[in-house]
Amino acid sequence: MKKQSVRIASGQGFWGDRADAPIDQVRKGPVDYLVMDYLAEVTMSIMQKQKMRDSRQGYALDIIPLMKEIILDIIEKNIRVITNAGGVNPMACRNAIFEIARKMGVKGLRIGIVYGDDIMSRIDEFLAAGVLLNHMETGESIEPVRHSLYSANVYLGSRPVVEALSQDAQIIITGRVTDTGLTLAPMIHEFGWQETDYNKLAAGIIAGHIIECGAQVTGGNFQAGWKEVPDMAHIGFPIIEAFPDGEFVVTKHENTGGLVDVRTVKEQLVYELGNPREYITPDVVADFTTISLSQEDKNRVRVHGVRGREPTEFYKVSVSYSDGWLSIGKLTYAWPDALQKAEKAGEIIRQRIKDLQLDLEEVHTEFLGLNACHGPLAHPIEDPNEVILQIGVRGYNQAHVERFSREMIPLVLGGPPTVTGFGSGRSRPKEVVAFWPALISRELVQPVVDVESI
Repeated sequence: MKKQSVRIASGQGFWGDRADAPIDQVRKGPVDYLVMDYLAEVTMSIMQKQKMRDSRQGYALDIIPLMKEIILDIIEKNIRVITNAGGVNPMACRNAIFEIARKMGVKGLRIGIVYGDDIMSRIDEFLAAGVLLNHMETGESIEPVRHSLYSANVYLGSRPVVEALSQDAQIIITGRVTDTGLTLAPMIHEFGWQETDYNKLAAGIIAGHIIECGAQVTGGNFQAGWKEVPDMAHIGFPIIEAFPDGEFVVTKHENTGGLVDVRTVKEQLVYELGNPREYITPDVVADFTTISLSQEDKNRVRVHGVRGREPTEFYKVSVSYSDGWLSIGKLTYAWPDALQKAEKAGEIIRQRIKDLQLDLEEVHTEFLGLNACHGPLAHPIEDPNEVILQIGVRGYNQAHVERFSREMIPLVLGGPPTVTGFGSGRSRPKEVVAFWPALISRELVQPVVDVESI
């Protein structure tokens, strides 16, 4: 018998989000599912590097202490967990969770993994077969960066997760499944939606988009009314209360801080949005212009009227590659004439770069507290108390970027007066990891679902 509604809780908006948020979600009120998004484009490259150093790594390590904390809760309350914390090594992630479950005396736990998204080892095969993987926005060939690649992952949709749910997995660990697919999957599973139920699928995708950034829809990062948000120190994470017809309510647990209203939902809806009529996912193409919102009650916003259409024949591929080196240095100058001092220090650094003939692609200067956010549009401030000079450089010659990083600290005694902040004056070069989006035919990628139990 299918459920009449299902409560899907967001427990993580990104790798490094509030550690207690998923704990609150499973303990402060009823939920059926806990979904957690850990992945971003640069995250995949970080995880790939970790796996190259240690075959047991390559996933979001934060998931292990979290599961140790909540595993008994989810078993007792029959909450199912879906997360893409598996990164580039879902199997190792599952093994680590099984290990802590055994130590806690847990038996019968079923964990599913979804993989097949990692196509890094097949790049040469694809290119040889004429699968170009050109940059999807510029049309550039991938060949110039081919030998600098770190990772290449296809954005899979919800269907492999649905398959794992149908095999009674209580915890599902995936690789690069879309943020929205993590939320859509429980709706498909619980309500029996078909692949051609485009309007319902689009509604599920929009629900996933609304909660994929965690507290950003419950009052966090809320431009329209951030002063109105109560108890932001204990901000509650969002919950989707979904129904079989595709309508859903955005809400949160009652005994938490934060705010859910039409404005917070609207702000999240336009987050990372391109063409509002074509929000393309592996599951469906959603039309954001058809969304209707209504404030149903305090901290309850109903979403309805969503329409969608069939998905495209392609998967999107997220490729990361090495693109040079970066170094950023800072120094703080105090009143009087703080800005003039900082400007003079910036001039000195640029002259030193010229004298040393450093081969740098970019040199960027900004003054924190003055124009770092708005650049030339910033309003002038007369005689500020202090100004932070920040200079960043990027280049392909690591030695030259390293040489720049040693030019800031000498200004302490050899530049304008009233300077401090020496500790941030020198920044060791860091590798720049760039993003390369591409498209690949669906028929070339086969997701794998594997469910095991202890």
